[in-house]
Amino acid sequence: MGTTLNVSVVKHFFHLFKQLKQTGMALATAAIVSGIFAVGQASAAQYSPNFKGTEVTEFVNIVGKNLKKTMIVDPNVRGKVNVRSYDLLSEEQYYQFFLNVLEVYGFAAVEMDNNIIKIIRNKDAKTSSIPVVGSNSTILGDEMVTRIVEVKNVTVRELVPLLRQLSDQAGGGNVTNYDPANVIMLTGTAATVNRLVKIIERVDRAGDQDVEIIKLQYASAGEIVRIIEAMNKPSGGKAGQPTFLIPKIVADDRSNSVIVSGEIQARERVSRLVKRLDSELETSGNTRIYYLKYAKADDLVKVLDGVSKTIASEEKSTTSKTRSKSKTDTSIEAHESTNTLVITGQPDMLRSLESVIRQLDVPRAQVHIEAIIVEVFETDGVQLGVQWYSEAGGFTQFTNGPAPISSVAAAAISAEGEEGNSVTTIDSNGNPVTTTNPDTRGDYTLLAQLLGTVSGGMFGIMENDWGAIVQAVSSDTNSNILATPSITTLDNEEAYFLVGQEVPIITGSQTGSNNSNPFQTVDRQEVGIKLLVTPQINEGTGVQLTIEQEVSSVSGATGVDISINKREIKTTVMVENGATVILGGLIDEDVQESVQKVPLLGDIPIIGHLFKSTSNSTRKRNLMVFLRPTIITDANVMNTMAKEKYNFIRADELRKQEEGLSLMSSDVLPILPEWNDDLSLPPSFDDYQKSKAEDKDTKAKQELLDENNN
Repeated sequence: MGTTLNVSVVKHFFHLFKQLKQTGMALATAAIVSGIFAVGQASAAQYSPNFKGTEVTEFVNIVGKNLKKTMIVDPNVRGKVNVRSYDLLSEEQYYQFFLNVLEVYGFAAVEMDNNIIKIIRNKDAKTSSIPVVGSNSTILGDEMVTRIVEVKNVTVRELVPLLRQLSDQAGGGNVTNYDPANVIMLTGTAATVNRLVKIIERVDRAGDQDVEIIKLQYASAGEIVRIIEAMNKPSGGKAGQPTFLIPKIVADDRSNSVIVSGEIQARERVSRLVKRLDSELETSGNTRIYYLKYAKADDLVKVLDGVSKTIASEEKSTTSKTRSKSKTDTSIEAHESTNTLVITGQPDMLRSLESVIRQLDVPRAQVHIEAIIVEVFETDGVQLGVQWYSEAGGFTQFTNGPAPISSVAAAAISAEGEEGNSVTTIDSNGNPVTTTNPDTRGDYTLLAQLLGTVSGGMFGIMENDWGAIVQAVSSDTNSNILATPSITTLDNEEAYFLVGQEVPIITGSQTGSNNSNPFQTVDRQEVGIKLLVTPQINEGTGVQLTIEQEVSSVSGATGVDISINKREIKTTVMVENGATVILGGLIDEDVQESVQKVPLLGDIPIIGHLFKSTSNSTRKRNLMVFLRPTIITDANVMNTMAKEKYNFIRADELRKQEEGLSLMSSDVLPILPEWNDDLSLPPSFDDYQKSKAEDKDTKAKQELLDENNN
């Protein structure tokens, strides 16, 4: 190869090997002395590598020393190398030989900018700082590289699975696609990457994709497209014809044309089929039946009747007087049982009405509305009063808290009763007769009514002809109401939601002539949480909501009838899909203080509390109503939302089961089964009895088998 063998180097090598062999270290040091013959001049060195049982780390060190490169070996790189070359290799060939050996043994070399080469495992190389090359790269062999390839005519998502079968995914190879830019990122040895790039270039060749517009004369473009698409669908679960032979077909209703895009063979086949279908109907009067999928037939009859009359009047005004053409009236009927439309008319009228039907008979999106009603109510009150009285005459009385002392006295006197008295009369003989009446029992009605109005503590003291009554009460009421009603409805359809009860309310009464047998009229009013909403999905992600939200509850009885607390909101709002809007709120705080006292005496510091009655009350109420609509456009969104609600209820049941019941076994608590997309109905009674009988027979057979074994 243009160089001569350096004899002194060879003699020195054999002399060293002979000495090691004589000392019995030939086998142990074979990896060290077996290496490389460097021949020729220093400027054009050639190598003849020969390694037998050499540790990988030693192999890397020898190559690094010869190439004057710094080698850093990963601790996970272990093993022995057995390789030999009978040819003299240049420095570039020698380095490629080094990379080939590493690749065969599952390792890779990552070359850094500072003349340092890292030796790591193949599977770790893909995440290292390997160079990113382009189409003009000259890197060959087993050097690790990354390359990004732009694909123009095919989808990278379909191409990547095929390329991964040709790449060493378990080692240092990696194939990844980025759909937005339709590019493929390849990582691996330069030889493998270049091979994959050639495959991509051959596959990524633009076919004869052209567009053809077929103008229809008699048939409807939408109906033709529906027929052809039904023919192209695979039947029976079997794979149909290749994808590139399936054209893309779109109907242009405005011009009644069919637009076909695809390979020339596919376009020609569709064109021939369309021309055969685009033929004039044999009769002048035609009847067609349209099976509706989403719309109601009764709702479309009025719309189609108005459209047909408008079209007929336009055609009549534009028809020339010299041209006579028989026109029949268009008949549109609805068949409710099958939700179909039966239309009779001229072909052009049928095509026009069919276009209207196709645009109206579309699936409507649904809206799931969640309302959150939060009400926090706090009431605190304190009452304290002292009342005095004297038998000689005079008392203090307050009505803002303690029971009035006059009512207390009246109730006490009524409860004491009357003492018996003696009555003397003269009998028939003229003798006086004395009759003693017994004591009468007291009437406790007033006392019961009085004590029924007393809350807190009430006590009295009496000394001689003076007495006092002291009453004190403290009240604290807290309530926290949280309701989350939700409802799902179609677009532009009103939905109503109620959770509550119907409360009877007297609306009138009438008695007879002698005020007996009264007759009352009763009406029932809905009380609870109500939600009436009508959503309208606008263009984009906005939802217009017409809402009537009401929260009502029975407060208590009044002098006439019961009283009802009611909070109601009626509004129309615009909300983004998934956003939360506040419909209304109330933050109310009321502080009241009432003081009744005896003039002058009640103003005396400290002692004045004995001559007055004080009542303090505070009331705080926070009420907020929130709303969040969610547009449901497909079954997956609905299934996900239903799964979340289902699992929420099931988790609450599990929590209750873990807490248990205080007086009963927790086994009686119902538990929903785990969510399953293929939920089935519970078994019938006959199936349940049959399964129980089978279980009983199986258990009896098992017990008999156990007895026989024992």
